[in-house]
Amino acid sequence: MQENHVPFRDALRFWLKLGFISFGGPTGQIALMHKEVVENKKWVPEDQFLHALNFCMLLPGPEAQQLATYIGWQLHGTRGALAAGILFVLPSIFILWGLSWVYTSLGTLPAVAALFYGLKPAVAAIVAEAVLRISKKSLKNASLLVLAALSFVSIMFLNVPFPVIVLSAGLTGYALNARLTGAAGTAQQGLEKKPQAAPNGWVRAAKIAVIGMALWFLPLVFLGLWRGWDDILVDIGVLFTKAAVVTFGGAYAVLGYISQQAVGHYGWLLPEQMMDGLGLAETTPGPLIMVNQFVAYVAAYTHAPGLPPALAGAIAGLLATWVTFTPSMLWVFIGAPYIEALRQNVKLASALTAITAAVVGVVLNLGVTFTRHTLFPDAGGFDWFALAAALIAFIGMQYRKWPMIPVIIGSAAAGYFWKIVI
Repeated sequence: MQENHVPFRDALRFWLKLGFISFGGPTGQIALMHKEVVENKKWVPEDQFLHALNFCMLLPGPEAQQLATYIGWQLHGTRGALAAGILFVLPSIFILWGLSWVYTSLGTLPAVAALFYGLKPAVAAIVAEAVLRISKKSLKNASLLVLAALSFVSIMFLNVPFPVIVLSAGLTGYALNARLTGAAGTAQQGLEKKPQAAPNGWVRAAKIAVIGMALWFLPLVFLGLWRGWDDILVDIGVLFTKAAVVTFGGAYAVLGYISQQAVGHYGWLLPEQMMDGLGLAETTPGPLIMVNQFVAYVAAYTHAPGLPPALAGAIAGLLATWVTFTPSMLWVFIGAPYIEALRQNVKLASALTAITAAVVGVVLNLGVTFTRHTLFPDAGGFDWFALAAALIAFIGMQYRKWPMIPVIIGSAAAGYFWKIVI
């Protein structure tokens, strides 16, 4: 940790403000943090910010929230990390909680249903645009392209579980190293500085791990003792706990896994509801992975016996948020002193490059699924309005650089006009 030169009160005020204005997904959030803490406030040097970003991209979970946690740790130790990590997501928890209630309680009203109808084409376009963007950054050679294709076939046609795809890709990248990932390893070879040992070593890491794991699983144990171990709330906690461990590659990769489980395996949600959740998460501040809260809320609202639906949804949503973000902060606390060692591990970098390539295939599967359900709704027939709205949104974002939130709002308004006014 660097010598503290920032008053904790100032940092606390900034992290709270960031929680309310962090729109635009991880790219926009990281850019906003860079502008504030590096350029404007000069709290963190440029090279330290980039090293921290590289470190957070190695971890499962939302990299923007983890980056905020790490910077908070650098500035003020444990209290700084907790303040940054918690305040980064706290506003979005309450905002999405309210929107989830509106969706489940009032979604059958014609006006609300029309808005969500218009939302779906925009979501399909956003995922399609994300596939292209991630592909350009990740698929640098033919080997990675093949890996992405195998990933797509595995999850689309063979229904291979997402964790198996991630593990297989990681092991392949680790074993083949530069022969698979090309420049991924060579980019790190110029770093000749030897990593320094972290203070307190494994003793410190073990203490943090024990405390963090206890906090992580405590709500799940409580619910199991209260409701029984076969209850849906426990299943929700277990699912999102698994997701927290294997979610390399950002929120769209998480959506691929959650969709496979919540829609395909458990049958808690419809694909259209997954799209609605993504649309809501895109329009609220905070990490895009907050869509987990929406999925858990809707699942428990409709499938948890013995509890008022809104209460069941609230418990499930908060549980999903807890088991998603507690481990993401735990990885930072454990790994922060080892940032240089992790950053210079060539084989680890190759494994992460291979996983990122596999994630492209997973996101492509998500895009195909969303597009199919948008253009061919359950009501039957082909939806020409959805096709036109999706194409306009995609072209606008891809070639005109339209911001995402106006696209979502505009598409929802168009859906309302199409269904209610015309």
